[in-house]
Amino acid sequence: MNEHSSFDLEANERLSAQELRELQLSRMQASIAHIYANNQSYRGRCDAAGVRPSDLHSLDDLARFPFTGKQDLRDAYPFGFFAVPMDRVVRVHASSGTTGKPTVVGYTRNDIETWAGLVARSIKAAGGTPGMKVHVAYGYGLFTGGLGAHYGAERLGCTVIPISGGNSERQVELILDFAPDIIMVTPSYMLSLVDEFRARGIDPRSTSLKIGIFGAEPWTTAMREEIEQAFDLNAVDIYGLSEVIGPGVAQEYGSTKDGPTIWEDHFYPEVVDPDTGQVLPDGSEGELVFTSLTKEAMPVVRYRTRDLTRLLPGSIGPMRRMASITGRSDDMLIIRGVNMFPSQIEEQILRCEGLAPHYRIDVSRPHRLDQVMVNVELKPDCGEDRRAIVATELMGYIKQVVGVSVEVTLCEPGTMERSAGKAVRLRDLRQT
Repeated sequence: MNEHSSFDLEANERLSAQELRELQLSRMQASIAHIYANNQSYRGRCDAAGVRPSDLHSLDDLARFPFTGKQDLRDAYPFGFFAVPMDRVVRVHASSGTTGKPTVVGYTRNDIETWAGLVARSIKAAGGTPGMKVHVAYGYGLFTGGLGAHYGAERLGCTVIPISGGNSERQVELILDFAPDIIMVTPSYMLSLVDEFRARGIDPRSTSLKIGIFGAEPWTTAMREEIEQAFDLNAVDIYGLSEVIGPGVAQEYGSTKDGPTIWEDHFYPEVVDPDTGQVLPDGSEGELVFTSLTKEAMPVVRYRTRDLTRLLPGSIGPMRRMASITGRSDDMLIIRGVNMFPSQIEEQILRCEGLAPHYRIDVSRPHRLDQVMVNVELKPDCGEDRRAIVATELMGYIKQVVGVSVEVTLCEPGTMERSAGKAVRLRDLRQT
């Protein structure tokens, strides 16, 4: 039986908790031995910490091993973090980082097959079935979203419509003409498609779409409700990051919609204190950390995602879920001594009926005190008489929930920049 046909789509439903833990330990031991033998950078860090692969006798022993961070990958740019020779690398992707060198990741042929299986499992968990048409509006190229979704949908037996990102008019035309069942895209761009449908006088609820699989950026429960009401579809969350493999690290089941289930037979999760690195018990909020268990070209040990979340018990099988990401440890803002995340602002915007879910937060320090400006777009039906009321309402909500006073700039409908990829929600303009 070849690798393509042997991927276990039903592992979470089939394995017992004990079988899962035994599988994780055997795969972890093999993966850490592989990276120690073949990644000089990580081997040096293990030696400095006085730990060897032979010290891993239980899953708890993982906490003895050093973390891996984005800077480690950048320091090894472009291919220095790979653990196989380049003649075994069949593809490279790179992160969409905005500062410094991108983080480059490599895949062997087996890695590509594993990744396709993980995304196929994810689409299945979301409610997808063979024969469904999947409209892939994630970007193709170095970004992992488009090709990751594409290969996974094909693996499941779906019909792929590979439109990639951008060109909203064309997106709408193909949704109307090709009648896809599933759309895979960033949630912020899905809201742009809502606007495009309505600008044409077309009710988005009249489309064929039944399932939306949204990822690549955090999104709130309020945004989920906004999308579901606009399109009359089931909106579920897919989670991943290029440094670990891409989309398909975790997936929310369409039947429960209670947070993404981490595919723990391929990725071992921990939650740690962002400041101390101490492993926290399940249920505690902290930074999500992953160790890959089956990657060949570029396995990672204790990779720090910077995403803040909690680990929760599995609701379908033994594999644990992750709670909604509350923010990132590296995009948390400290405003006059108060911790604030962009997602908190988004939740308050979506409470205001006259405001559209398109916004940007600008933080500046003009007179030695931090100032927060929330630039937010008005809905077309918000009249002049309502605008001052809506702005005051939003400022009040933010002050009440977040504890920070902000200023609000109301932007005309359709004037805020739309992104086909990850939306830029925050600009920190403070001089440090």
